Amino acid sequence: MKKSAWKLVDAFFDKYNLVDHHLESYNDFVNNRIQEIIDTSEPIEFEEGKYKVETGKLEIVKPFIKEADGSTTKIFPMEARLRNLTYPAHMSLEMRLLKEGAPEPDFEKVYIGELPVMLKSEICHLHGLKEKELIEKGEDPRDPGGYFIVNGSERSLVTTEEIAPNKIILERMGEIEENRARAIVTSIKSGFRARISVEYKKPRRKGVYLRISFPYLPGEIPLVILLRALGLATDEEIITSISDDLNYQMVATDDIEVSSEKLKIDYEKLEGLDKEERREYLILSAIKYIGNRVAKGMTEDYRIRRAEDVIDRYLLPHIGTEPEKRIDKAIYLAEMTEMLLQVIYGEREPHDKDHYTNKRLRVSGDLMEDLFRVAFTSLTRDMTYQLERSLARGKEPSVRQAVRSDVLTENIKHAIATGNWVGGRAGISQLLDRTSYMGTLSHLRRVVSPLSRSQPHFEARDLHPTQFGKICPNETPEGPNCGLVKNLALMVKISEGADPHEIKDVIKKMGIIN
Repeated sequence: MKKSAWKLVDAFFDKYNLVDHHLESYNDFVNNRIQEIIDTSEPIEFEEGKYKVETGKLEIVKPFIKEADGSTTKIFPMEARLRNLTYPAHMSLEMRLLKEGAPEPDFEKVYIGELPVMLKSEICHLHGLKEKELIEKGEDPRDPGGYFIVNGSERSLVTTEEIAPNKIILERMGEIEENRARAIVTSIKSGFRARISVEYKKPRRKGVYLRISFPYLPGEIPLVILLRALGLATDEEIITSISDDLNYQMVATDDIEVSSEKLKIDYEKLEGLDKEERREYLILSAIKYIGNRVAKGMTEDYRIRRAEDVIDRYLLPHIGTEPEKRIDKAIYLAEMTEMLLQVIYGEREPHDKDHYTNKRLRVSGDLMEDLFRVAFTSLTRDMTYQLERSLARGKEPSVRQAVRSDVLTENIKHAIATGNWVGGRAGISQLLDRTSYMGTLSHLRRVVSPLSRSQPHFEARDLHPTQFGKICPNETPEGPNCGLVKNLALMVKISEGADPHEIKDVIKKMGIIN
Protein backbone atom coordinates (compact mmCIF):
# COMPACT_ATOMS: atom_id res chain seq x y z
CA MET A 1 0.00 0.00 0.00
CA LYS A 2 2.80 2.42 0.97
CA LYS A 3 4.73 1.75 -2.24
CA SER A 4 1.70 2.12 -4.48
CA ALA A 5 0.56 5.29 -2.65
CA TRP A 6 3.87 7.03 -3.37
CA LYS A 7 3.75 5.80 -6.97
CA LEU A 8 0.36 7.51 -7.24
CA VAL A 9 1.77 10.74 -5.80
CA ASP A 10 4.71 10.64 -8.24
CA ALA A 11 2.38 9.98 -11.17
CA PHE A 12 0.17 12.91 -10.10
CA PHE A 13 3.09 15.36 -9.93
CA ASP A 14 4.52 14.16 -13.25
CA LYS A 15 1.37 15.64 -14.78
CA TYR A 16 0.41 18.50 -12.44
CA ASN A 17 2.21 21.31 -10.63
CA LEU A 18 1.74 22.29 -6.97
CA VAL A 19 0.42 25.72 -7.99
CA ASP A 20 -1.59 24.61 -11.04
CA HIS A 21 -4.79 26.08 -9.61
CA HIS A 22 -3.26 29.59 -9.80
CA LEU A 23 -1.62 29.11 -13.20
CA GLU A 24 -4.64 27.56 -14.91
CA SER A 25 -7.11 30.15 -13.65
CA TYR A 26 -4.74 33.03 -14.56
CA ASN A 27 -4.26 31.58 -18.07
CA ASP A 28 -8.05 31.35 -18.45
CA PHE A 29 -8.33 34.97 -17.25
CA VAL A 30 -5.77 36.15 -19.84
CA ASN A 31 -7.03 34.04 -22.76
CA ASN A 32 -10.79 34.37 -22.30
CA ARG A 33 -12.09 36.48 -19.45
CA ILE A 34 -10.37 39.82 -20.22
CA GLN A 35 -11.86 39.85 -23.72
CA GLU A 36 -15.25 38.88 -22.25
CA ILE A 37 -15.12 41.80 -19.76
CA ILE A 38 -14.26 44.24 -22.59
CA ASP A 39 -17.03 42.89 -24.85
CA THR A 40 -19.73 43.01 -22.15
CA SER A 41 -18.80 46.36 -20.55
CA GLU A 42 -21.06 49.40 -20.93
CA PRO A 43 -20.55 51.07 -24.35
CA ILE A 44 -18.81 54.48 -24.37
CA GLU A 45 -21.27 57.07 -25.69
CA PHE A 46 -21.31 60.86 -25.38
CA GLU A 47 -22.95 63.97 -26.84
CA GLU A 48 -26.36 62.23 -26.46
CA GLY A 49 -25.31 59.25 -28.58
CA LYS A 50 -23.80 61.24 -31.47
CA TYR A 51 -20.40 59.73 -30.77
CA LYS A 52 -19.72 56.12 -29.81
CA VAL A 53 -16.51 54.18 -29.13
CA GLU A 54 -16.46 50.60 -30.41
CA THR A 55 -13.93 48.08 -29.08
CA GLY A 56 -12.46 45.05 -30.86
CA LYS A 57 -9.82 42.45 -30.07
CA LEU A 58 -7.28 42.72 -27.26
CA GLU A 59 -3.61 41.97 -27.86
CA ILE A 60 -1.25 41.07 -25.00
CA VAL A 61 2.51 41.33 -25.52
CA LYS A 62 4.96 39.37 -23.31
CA PRO A 63 7.00 41.41 -20.76
CA PHE A 64 9.39 44.13 -21.96
CA ILE A 65 10.45 47.49 -20.51
CA LYS A 66 11.21 50.93 -21.92
CA GLU A 67 14.59 52.21 -20.79
CA ALA A 68 15.38 55.87 -20.11
CA ASP A 69 16.96 56.24 -23.57
CA GLY A 70 13.70 55.10 -25.24
CA SER A 71 14.93 51.61 -26.20
CA THR A 72 12.79 48.57 -25.36
CA THR A 73 14.26 45.35 -23.99
CA LYS A 74 12.84 41.98 -23.00
CA ILE A 75 12.71 41.67 -19.20
CA PHE A 76 12.99 38.48 -17.13
CA PRO A 77 11.72 38.05 -13.55
CA MET A 78 15.19 38.15 -11.94
CA GLU A 79 15.94 41.57 -13.47
CA ALA A 80 12.56 42.87 -12.22
CA ARG A 81 13.41 41.68 -8.69
CA LEU A 82 16.90 43.22 -8.69
CA ARG A 83 15.84 46.55 -10.22
CA ASN A 84 12.63 46.91 -8.15
CA LEU A 85 10.47 46.90 -11.29
CA THR A 86 7.08 45.39 -12.07
CA TYR A 87 7.08 42.31 -14.34
CA PRO A 88 4.35 43.41 -16.80
CA ALA A 89 2.63 42.38 -20.03
CA HIS A 90 1.49 45.19 -22.33
CA MET A 91 -2.10 45.40 -23.54
CA SER A 92 -3.34 47.01 -26.74
CA LEU A 93 -7.01 47.19 -27.69
CA GLU A 94 -8.61 47.77 -31.10
CA MET A 95 -10.84 50.85 -30.92
CA ARG A 96 -12.64 53.18 -33.28
CA LEU A 97 -14.73 56.32 -32.83
CA LEU A 98 -18.06 56.23 -34.65
CA LYS A 99 -19.76 59.52 -35.45
CA GLU A 100 -23.43 59.74 -36.37
CA GLY A 101 -23.81 60.16 -40.13
CA ALA A 102 -20.07 59.81 -40.84
CA PRO A 103 -18.48 56.77 -42.60
CA GLU A 104 -17.15 54.05 -40.28
CA PRO A 105 -13.36 54.34 -39.80
CA ASP A 106 -11.02 51.33 -39.45
CA PHE A 107 -10.05 49.97 -36.04
CA GLU A 108 -6.81 51.36 -34.62
CA LYS A 109 -4.63 49.65 -31.99
CA VAL A 110 -4.48 51.72 -28.82
CA TYR A 111 -2.15 50.96 -25.88
CA ILE A 112 -4.36 50.71 -22.77
CA GLY A 113 -1.92 49.72 -20.02
CA GLU A 114 0.11 47.05 -18.23
CA LEU A 115 -1.00 43.80 -16.64
CA PRO A 116 1.22 42.20 -13.96
CA VAL A 117 2.30 38.76 -15.20
CA MET A 118 2.06 35.62 -13.10
CA LEU A 119 5.37 33.76 -13.21
CA LYS A 120 5.30 30.59 -15.36
CA SER A 121 1.90 31.45 -16.85
CA GLU A 122 1.48 31.33 -20.65
CA ILE A 123 2.42 35.02 -21.09
CA CYS A 124 5.60 34.70 -18.98
CA HIS A 125 9.04 34.30 -20.59
CA LEU A 126 9.75 31.37 -18.23
CA HIS A 127 6.81 29.33 -19.57
CA GLY A 128 7.99 25.99 -20.96
CA LEU A 129 11.73 26.55 -20.27
CA LYS A 130 13.90 23.51 -19.37
CA GLU A 131 15.88 23.28 -16.11
CA LYS A 132 19.17 24.39 -17.74
CA GLU A 133 17.52 27.38 -19.45
CA LEU A 134 15.93 28.48 -16.15
CA ILE A 135 19.34 28.42 -14.41
CA GLU A 136 20.77 30.57 -17.23
CA LYS A 137 18.00 33.13 -16.62
CA GLY A 138 18.91 33.27 -12.91
CA GLU A 139 15.85 31.33 -11.76
CA ASP A 140 15.61 28.44 -9.32
CA PRO A 141 14.43 25.48 -11.46
CA ARG A 142 12.40 24.20 -8.47
CA ASP A 143 10.52 27.51 -8.08
CA PRO A 144 6.83 26.78 -8.82
CA GLY A 145 5.80 30.25 -10.06
CA GLY A 146 2.18 31.26 -9.45
CA TYR A 147 2.99 34.72 -8.01
CA PHE A 148 3.55 38.27 -9.33
CA ILE A 149 6.45 40.72 -9.14
CA VAL A 150 5.26 44.27 -8.43
CA ASN A 151 7.81 47.03 -7.70
CA GLY A 152 10.44 44.35 -7.10
CA SER A 153 8.55 42.45 -4.39
CA GLU A 154 6.97 39.03 -4.88
CA ARG A 155 3.23 39.02 -4.20
CA SER A 156 0.95 36.01 -4.13
CA LEU A 157 -2.85 36.07 -4.29
CA VAL A 158 -4.48 34.04 -1.53
CA THR A 159 -7.32 31.71 -2.53
CA THR A 160 -10.52 32.80 -0.76
CA GLU A 161 -13.47 30.70 0.29
CA GLU A 162 -17.07 31.82 -0.20
CA ILE A 163 -20.59 30.45 0.05
CA ALA A 164 -21.57 28.89 -3.30
CA PRO A 165 -23.13 31.58 -5.50
CA ASN A 166 -26.50 31.18 -7.30
CA LYS A 167 -27.46 28.37 -4.92
CA ILE A 168 -30.27 28.39 -2.34
CA ILE A 169 -28.99 27.96 1.23
CA LEU A 170 -31.59 27.23 3.93
CA GLU A 171 -30.89 27.98 7.59
CA ARG A 172 -32.72 28.02 10.91
CA MET A 173 -32.54 31.17 13.02
CA GLY A 174 -32.64 31.48 16.80
CA GLU A 175 -34.07 28.71 19.00
CA ILE A 176 -36.12 25.84 17.51
CA GLU A 177 -39.23 26.93 19.49
CA GLU A 178 -39.14 30.32 17.74
CA ASN A 179 -39.73 28.53 14.40
CA ARG A 180 -37.79 31.06 12.34
CA ALA A 181 -35.84 30.25 9.20
CA ARG A 182 -34.56 31.89 6.06
CA ALA A 183 -33.51 31.00 2.53
CA ILE A 184 -30.56 32.95 1.13
CA VAL A 185 -29.16 33.06 -2.38
CA THR A 186 -26.06 35.06 -3.39
CA SER A 187 -26.84 35.92 -6.99
CA ILE A 188 -23.78 36.86 -9.05
CA LYS A 189 -23.73 38.27 -12.56
CA SER A 190 -20.62 39.79 -14.19
CA GLY A 191 -19.05 40.84 -10.90
CA PHE A 192 -22.20 42.26 -9.27
CA ARG A 193 -23.24 40.37 -6.14
CA ALA A 194 -26.82 40.56 -4.85
CA ARG A 195 -27.83 38.81 -1.63
CA ILE A 196 -31.50 37.84 -1.66
CA SER A 197 -33.04 36.65 1.59
CA VAL A 198 -36.54 35.22 2.15
CA GLU A 199 -37.41 34.96 5.84
CA TYR A 200 -40.21 33.16 7.68
CA LYS A 201 -41.26 34.31 11.13
CA LYS A 202 -44.54 34.32 13.01
CA PRO A 203 -46.01 37.83 13.09
CA ARG A 204 -46.73 39.29 16.54
CA ARG A 205 -49.95 41.02 15.59
CA LYS A 206 -51.59 41.10 12.18
CA GLY A 207 -48.63 40.78 9.85
CA VAL A 208 -47.11 38.54 7.19
CA TYR A 209 -45.15 35.32 7.68
CA LEU A 210 -42.92 35.61 4.60
CA ARG A 211 -40.76 38.64 3.95
CA ILE A 212 -38.03 39.31 1.37
CA SER A 213 -35.05 41.66 1.19
CA PHE A 214 -32.67 42.36 -1.71
CA PRO A 215 -30.22 45.17 -2.70
CA TYR A 216 -31.47 48.74 -3.23
CA LEU A 217 -34.75 47.94 -1.46
CA PRO A 218 -34.87 49.60 1.99
CA GLY A 219 -35.89 47.06 4.67
CA GLU A 220 -38.09 44.06 3.93
CA ILE A 221 -41.37 43.73 2.04
CA PRO A 222 -44.02 40.97 2.04
CA LEU A 223 -43.01 38.24 -0.43
CA VAL A 224 -46.47 37.96 -2.02
CA ILE A 225 -46.36 41.65 -3.03
CA LEU A 226 -43.10 41.04 -4.90
CA LEU A 227 -44.49 37.88 -6.56
CA ARG A 228 -47.42 40.00 -7.74
CA ALA A 229 -45.12 42.68 -9.14
CA LEU A 230 -43.20 39.96 -11.01
CA GLY A 231 -46.29 38.78 -12.86
CA LEU A 232 -48.06 36.23 -10.62
CA ALA A 233 -51.03 38.56 -10.52
CA THR A 234 -53.95 36.56 -9.09
CA ASP A 235 -54.22 34.98 -5.64
CA GLU A 236 -54.62 31.57 -7.27
CA GLU A 237 -51.39 31.91 -9.29
CA ILE A 238 -49.41 32.88 -6.18
CA ILE A 239 -50.79 30.03 -4.04
CA THR A 240 -50.40 27.27 -6.64
CA SER A 241 -46.91 28.35 -7.72
CA ILE A 242 -45.67 28.16 -4.10
CA SER A 243 -46.91 24.62 -3.37
CA ASP A 244 -49.56 21.91 -3.74
CA ASP A 245 -49.38 21.23 0.02
CA LEU A 246 -52.41 22.58 1.90
CA ASN A 247 -50.41 23.73 4.96
CA TYR A 248 -48.09 25.85 2.81
CA GLN A 249 -51.02 27.21 0.82
CA MET A 250 -52.67 28.36 4.09
CA VAL A 251 -49.54 30.39 4.98
CA ALA A 252 -49.63 32.03 1.52
CA THR A 253 -53.39 32.70 1.83
CA ASP A 254 -52.91 34.47 5.20
CA ASP A 255 -50.12 36.59 3.70
CA ILE A 256 -52.22 37.50 0.66
CA GLU A 257 -55.04 38.76 2.91
CA VAL A 258 -52.75 41.04 4.94
CA SER A 259 -50.83 42.22 1.83
CA SER A 260 -54.02 43.11 -0.05
CA GLU A 261 -54.83 45.59 2.73
CA LYS A 262 -51.33 47.11 2.36
CA LEU A 263 -51.80 47.44 -1.41
CA LYS A 264 -55.21 49.12 -0.82
CA ILE A 265 -56.77 46.98 -3.56
CA ASP A 266 -60.20 48.27 -4.56
CA TYR A 267 -62.21 45.03 -5.02
CA GLU A 268 -65.29 46.89 -6.30
CA LYS A 269 -63.18 48.36 -9.10
CA LEU A 270 -61.80 44.88 -9.85
CA GLU A 271 -65.32 43.51 -10.42
CA GLY A 272 -65.86 45.85 -13.36
CA LEU A 273 -62.65 44.85 -15.20
CA ASP A 274 -62.06 41.99 -17.61
CA LYS A 275 -59.44 39.29 -16.91
CA GLU A 276 -56.45 41.00 -18.58
CA GLU A 277 -57.25 44.45 -17.10
CA ARG A 278 -57.60 42.86 -13.65
CA ARG A 279 -54.12 41.31 -13.99
CA GLU A 280 -52.59 44.62 -15.05
CA TYR A 281 -54.28 46.47 -12.17
CA LEU A 282 -52.97 43.96 -9.58
CA ILE A 283 -49.41 43.97 -11.00
CA LEU A 284 -49.33 47.79 -11.15
CA SER A 285 -50.57 48.18 -7.55
CA ALA A 286 -47.71 45.89 -6.38
CA ILE A 287 -45.12 47.82 -8.44
CA LYS A 288 -46.42 51.11 -6.98
CA TYR A 289 -45.99 49.69 -3.44
CA ILE A 290 -42.34 48.85 -4.20
CA GLY A 291 -41.91 52.25 -5.89
CA ASN A 292 -42.99 53.98 -2.67
CA ARG A 293 -40.14 52.14 -0.92
CA VAL A 294 -37.35 52.73 -3.45
CA ALA A 295 -38.20 56.31 -4.53
CA LYS A 296 -40.26 57.83 -1.74
CA GLY A 297 -41.55 61.34 -2.40
CA MET A 298 -40.92 61.29 -6.16
CA THR A 299 -43.50 61.56 -8.94
CA GLU A 300 -45.63 58.47 -9.64
CA ASP A 301 -44.10 57.81 -13.09
CA TYR A 302 -40.57 57.96 -11.68
CA ARG A 303 -41.52 55.66 -8.75
CA ILE A 304 -42.91 53.02 -11.16
CA ARG A 305 -39.85 53.27 -13.45
CA ARG A 306 -37.44 53.04 -10.51
CA ALA A 307 -39.29 50.04 -8.99
CA GLU A 308 -39.16 48.15 -12.31
CA ASP A 309 -35.46 49.03 -12.71
CA VAL A 310 -34.61 47.75 -9.20
CA ILE A 311 -36.54 44.49 -9.77
CA ASP A 312 -34.87 43.86 -13.14
CA ARG A 313 -31.32 44.75 -12.20
CA TYR A 314 -30.89 43.82 -8.53
CA LEU A 315 -33.29 40.93 -7.90
CA LEU A 316 -31.69 37.58 -8.87
CA PRO A 317 -29.49 39.11 -11.62
CA HIS A 318 -28.09 35.67 -12.54
CA ILE A 319 -31.48 34.69 -13.98
CA GLY A 320 -31.40 37.76 -16.23
CA THR A 321 -31.85 41.52 -16.15
CA GLU A 322 -34.45 41.81 -18.94
CA PRO A 323 -38.14 42.50 -18.12
CA GLU A 324 -39.08 39.17 -19.83
CA LYS A 325 -37.24 37.29 -17.06
CA ARG A 326 -39.59 38.54 -14.31
CA ILE A 327 -41.87 35.50 -14.44
CA ASP A 328 -38.80 33.19 -14.19
CA LYS A 329 -37.72 35.12 -11.09
CA ALA A 330 -41.22 34.73 -9.59
CA ILE A 331 -41.12 30.94 -10.12
CA TYR A 332 -37.60 30.75 -8.63
CA LEU A 333 -38.77 32.67 -5.52
CA ALA A 334 -41.86 30.44 -5.22
CA GLU A 335 -39.61 27.32 -5.29
CA MET A 336 -37.38 28.97 -2.69
CA THR A 337 -40.43 29.63 -0.49
CA GLU A 338 -41.59 26.01 -0.67
CA MET A 339 -38.12 24.83 0.41
CA LEU A 340 -38.20 27.31 3.30
CA LEU A 341 -41.64 26.12 4.45
CA GLN A 342 -40.43 22.51 4.30
CA VAL A 343 -37.71 23.47 6.82
CA ILE A 344 -40.33 25.14 9.07
CA TYR A 345 -42.59 22.05 8.99
CA GLY A 346 -39.62 19.70 9.60
CA GLU A 347 -39.89 18.00 6.20
CA ARG A 348 -36.45 19.15 5.06
CA GLU A 349 -33.17 19.60 6.92
CA PRO A 350 -31.58 23.09 6.77
CA HIS A 351 -28.27 23.29 4.87
CA ASP A 352 -24.94 22.95 6.62
CA LYS A 353 -23.01 26.13 5.73
CA ASP A 354 -19.70 24.43 6.50
CA HIS A 355 -20.36 21.51 4.14
CA TYR A 356 -17.82 21.83 1.33
CA THR A 357 -20.50 21.30 -1.33
CA ASN A 358 -21.94 24.67 -0.27
CA LYS A 359 -18.61 26.46 -0.72
CA ARG A 360 -16.54 27.63 -3.66
CA LEU A 361 -12.90 28.68 -3.87
CA ARG A 362 -11.93 31.86 -5.70
CA VAL A 363 -8.47 31.49 -7.21
CA SER A 364 -6.11 34.04 -8.83
CA GLY A 365 -8.04 34.21 -12.11
CA ASP A 366 -11.35 34.97 -10.36
CA LEU A 367 -9.75 37.62 -8.14
CA MET A 368 -7.95 39.24 -11.10
CA GLU A 369 -11.23 39.23 -13.04
CA ASP A 370 -12.94 41.28 -10.29
CA LEU A 371 -10.02 43.69 -10.24
CA PHE A 372 -9.76 44.07 -14.03
CA ARG A 373 -13.50 44.69 -14.39
CA VAL A 374 -13.37 47.65 -11.96
CA ALA A 375 -10.10 48.98 -13.46
CA PHE A 376 -11.49 48.80 -17.01
CA THR A 377 -14.67 50.63 -15.93
CA SER A 378 -12.45 53.41 -14.50
CA LEU A 379 -10.63 53.58 -17.83
CA THR A 380 -13.85 53.88 -19.88
CA ARG A 381 -15.16 56.61 -17.56
CA ASP A 382 -11.89 58.51 -17.87
CA MET A 383 -12.01 58.12 -21.67
CA THR A 384 -15.56 59.53 -21.80
CA TYR A 385 -14.42 62.52 -19.72
CA GLN A 386 -11.34 63.15 -21.95
CA LEU A 387 -13.39 62.89 -25.17
CA GLU A 388 -16.09 65.26 -23.88
CA ARG A 389 -13.38 67.70 -22.76
CA SER A 390 -11.71 67.79 -26.19
CA LEU A 391 -15.16 68.35 -27.81
CA ALA A 392 -15.88 71.20 -25.42
CA ARG A 393 -12.57 72.82 -26.45
CA GLY A 394 -13.62 72.61 -30.08
CA LYS A 395 -11.08 69.91 -31.03
CA GLU A 396 -11.90 66.79 -33.04
CA PRO A 397 -12.04 63.91 -30.51
CA SER A 398 -9.42 61.16 -30.95
CA VAL A 399 -9.49 57.76 -29.23
CA ARG A 400 -5.70 57.49 -29.03
CA GLN A 401 -5.40 60.80 -27.14
CA ALA A 402 -8.37 60.00 -24.87
CA VAL A 403 -6.80 56.82 -23.43
CA ARG A 404 -4.57 57.46 -20.42
CA SER A 405 -2.88 54.07 -19.99
CA ASP A 406 -1.77 54.75 -16.40
CA VAL A 407 -5.43 54.68 -15.21
CA LEU A 408 -5.71 50.92 -15.78
CA THR A 409 -2.07 50.18 -14.88
CA GLU A 410 -2.14 52.01 -11.53
CA ASN A 411 -5.50 50.56 -10.49
CA ILE A 412 -4.27 46.98 -10.96
CA LYS A 413 -0.74 47.57 -9.64
CA HIS A 414 -1.96 49.39 -6.54
CA ALA A 415 -4.34 46.56 -5.57
CA ILE A 416 -1.66 43.86 -5.95
CA ALA A 417 1.00 45.98 -4.19
CA THR A 418 -1.19 46.78 -1.14
CA GLY A 419 -3.57 43.79 -0.99
CA ASN A 420 -6.61 46.13 -0.82
CA TRP A 421 -9.00 44.56 -3.30
CA VAL A 422 -12.27 45.68 -4.85
CA GLY A 423 -15.34 45.17 -2.65
CA GLY A 424 -13.49 46.47 0.41
CA ARG A 425 -11.52 43.25 1.00
CA ALA A 426 -8.03 43.54 2.50
CA GLY A 427 -5.08 41.16 2.51
CA ILE A 428 -5.97 39.41 -0.77
CA SER A 429 -2.43 39.82 -2.10
CA GLN A 430 0.39 39.10 0.35
CA LEU A 431 4.18 39.29 0.35
CA LEU A 432 5.33 35.80 -0.68
CA ASP A 433 6.78 33.87 2.26
CA ARG A 434 10.43 33.06 1.42
CA THR A 435 11.51 31.81 4.88
CA SER A 436 11.97 28.32 3.43
CA TYR A 437 10.99 26.39 0.31
CA MET A 438 8.22 24.60 2.24
CA GLY A 439 6.99 27.96 3.51
CA THR A 440 6.71 29.25 -0.08
CA LEU A 441 4.76 26.19 -1.26
CA SER A 442 2.49 26.38 1.76
CA HIS A 443 1.78 30.07 1.14
CA LEU A 444 0.82 29.45 -2.49
CA ARG A 445 -1.67 26.74 -1.40
CA ARG A 446 -3.35 28.73 1.36
CA VAL A 447 -7.14 29.11 1.59
CA VAL A 448 -8.63 31.95 3.64
CA SER A 449 -12.18 32.26 4.99
CA PRO A 450 -13.77 35.76 4.98
CA LEU A 451 -15.29 35.30 8.48
CA SER A 452 -14.34 37.76 11.21
CA ARG A 453 -11.35 36.67 13.32
CA SER A 454 -12.66 38.22 16.54
CA GLN A 455 -15.82 36.07 16.84
CA PRO A 456 -15.82 32.44 18.01
CA HIS A 457 -17.39 30.77 14.88
CA PHE A 458 -16.79 27.32 16.42
CA GLU A 459 -18.46 25.34 13.61
CA ALA A 460 -16.56 27.20 10.88
CA ARG A 461 -13.22 26.51 12.62
CA ASP A 462 -13.91 22.80 13.06
CA LEU A 463 -12.51 20.18 10.72
CA HIS A 464 -15.55 19.20 8.63
CA PRO A 465 -15.81 15.59 7.31
CA THR A 466 -16.40 16.92 3.76
CA GLN A 467 -12.92 18.51 3.79
CA PHE A 468 -11.45 15.00 3.52
CA GLY A 469 -8.96 14.89 0.67
CA LYS A 470 -9.46 18.59 -0.08
CA ILE A 471 -8.10 20.47 2.94
CA CYS A 472 -5.05 19.49 5.02
CA PRO A 473 -6.25 18.37 8.50
CA ASN A 474 -3.03 19.49 10.25
CA GLU A 475 -1.79 22.69 8.70
CA THR A 476 -3.58 25.67 10.22
CA PRO A 477 -2.21 28.47 12.44
CA GLU A 478 -2.78 28.68 16.20
CA GLY A 479 -4.60 31.61 17.76
CA PRO A 480 -7.35 33.75 16.23
CA ASN A 481 -6.80 32.40 12.70
CA CYS A 482 -7.18 28.77 13.74
CA GLY A 483 -9.45 26.91 11.32
CA LEU A 484 -10.14 30.05 9.28
CA VAL A 485 -6.79 29.96 7.49
CA LYS A 486 -6.43 26.53 5.90
CA ASN A 487 -4.23 24.83 3.32
CA LEU A 488 -5.03 22.65 0.36
CA ALA A 489 -4.30 18.93 0.70
CA LEU A 490 -1.33 17.60 -1.28
CA MET A 491 -3.10 16.10 -4.32
CA VAL A 492 -5.91 18.60 -4.77
CA LYS A 493 -7.01 19.59 -8.27
CA ILE A 494 -9.45 22.52 -8.26
CA SER A 495 -11.99 22.13 -11.05
CA GLU A 496 -12.83 25.16 -13.17
CA GLY A 497 -16.42 26.33 -13.46
CA ALA A 498 -18.21 25.12 -16.60
CA ASP A 499 -20.47 27.00 -18.98
CA PRO A 500 -24.11 26.17 -18.01
CA HIS A 501 -25.22 26.34 -21.67
CA GLU A 502 -22.76 23.56 -22.58
CA ILE A 503 -24.12 21.35 -19.80
CA LYS A 504 -27.71 22.02 -20.90
CA ASP A 505 -26.80 21.05 -24.48
CA VAL A 506 -25.22 17.78 -23.31
CA ILE A 507 -28.31 16.93 -21.23
CA LYS A 508 -30.58 17.70 -24.21
CA LYS A 509 -28.47 15.50 -26.52
CA MET A 510 -28.77 12.65 -24.00
CA GLY A 511 -32.55 13.05 -24.28
CA ILE A 512 -33.10 13.55 -20.55
CA ILE A 513 -35.14 16.73 -21.05
CA ASN A 514 -37.10 17.63 -24.15
